[in-house]
Amino acid sequence: MSAAASKWGDLGPRVLSAIIMLAIGVAAVWAGGLWIHLLVSTACGMMVWELTRMLAGTDGQKSLWLPLVSGAALFVASYTPIDTIILPLLLAPSLVGFSQLKSANRPFAGRRIFMFYTAVILIAGFSLIALRDDFGIIWMLWLLLVVIVTDVAGYFAGKMLGGPKFWPRVSPKKTWSGTAAGWVGAAVVGMIFAQTVGGGGMVVLISVAVALASQLGDIAESAIKRHVGVKDSSNLIPGHGGLLDRFDGMLGAALLLIIVEFFVAFPPNTLG
Repeated sequence: MSAAASKWGDLGPRVLSAIIMLAIGVAAVWAGGLWIHLLVSTACGMMVWELTRMLAGTDGQKSLWLPLVSGAALFVASYTPIDTIILPLLLAPSLVGFSQLKSANRPFAGRRIFMFYTAVILIAGFSLIALRDDFGIIWMLWLLLVVIVTDVAGYFAGKMLGGPKFWPRVSPKKTWSGTAAGWVGAAVVGMIFAQTVGGGGMVVLISVAVALASQLGDIAESAIKRHVGVKDSSNLIPGHGGLLDRFDGMLGAALLLIIVEFFVAFPPNTLG
């Protein structure tokens, strides 16, 4: 196989898998309600399963109940009318996992990673559900498009332009050219939505910030894989690896959104 063919060898499976995932995601986003709650809760539970397998090694089979608890906690939280108990619900699986997870490879570090990243997964999942429930299909599609365009623009620019690495120690394939292309792509999406839906320049700025958060989410997951010495979080998705490999950027983007929403709802001068 030539170098060029090898360079693009994973494109076919990636595109097919992406089309299938996009179709499922768009259908759930369009339907809303129970369907988006179920899809996001199930996906987040499966991400926790991948995280547990990576961190727990041979003891992972003993901790398969953690993903079930995580997905159930998110699903229950999405229907909880009392705001004050939502965060404890989302954090409970992290704390339980911290006390129960066993790992032969630096066990305390593995438990800390599980606690932190499981919290990120569930809070980001709740952010996605809240975005669809509270702001409707348009802004949910905006987020999906920003993350997808950031990833696609970064993939092709990185492959074609190459250049200096963004953070070679953690993510050796990510380049500055791909990173910058992702920002440009996100800005274009933001401009389109600002023109058609409204929001002005703020939508463009938030789109670029979401793109950066998406890229940092990708890097965070890469750091975990490097810590445990695996290439992919799992092999569930042909051409992409696991759900964490595919949706790590979405986790980062959704986490940023819920932080922004919190500070809009509760400005710093009201918290002191």
